[in-house]
Amino acid sequence: MIFHQKTKGIARDTLRFLLEVSKSSYPNEFAGLLRAEEGVITDIIVLPGTIASSSSAVMQLHMKPPLSRCVGSAHSHPSSDMRPSKEDLMMFGRNGDYHIIAAYPYNENSWTCYDASGHVRNLPVLDVEFKEE
Repeated sequence: MIFHQKTKGIARDTLRFLLEVSKSSYPNEFAGLLRAEEGVITDIIVLPGTIASSSSAVMQLHMKPPLSRCVGSAHSHPSSDMRPSKEDLMMFGRNGDYHIIAAYPYNENSWTCYDASGHVRNLPVLDVEFKEE
């Protein structure tokens, strides 16, 4: 189930996590789903059975937890090209409306957010304090 809520941005720590996991996965791609709480992307869900190589990452979407508040996806490209491929666009259309591609060298300037159609979308990076559970 996808919640169609207004997403205000992504938590800075969540973006840093995405960039670090992308860097540690290099030269393979990384892929996960974006989860939002109260309109802020706070988590990246890595689905069991995700298969990654240097040319693609395939998520097992049937493993998505129910009611997971997924608003989109995130994945990495092992090159510096942040543009979505045809395969990326097909996946975007099935998984929400916020899709981040992080590209080599995986720093705060090497990522872009797209909507489900592949158009660049503004996604502010927010300083958010996470609640202890």
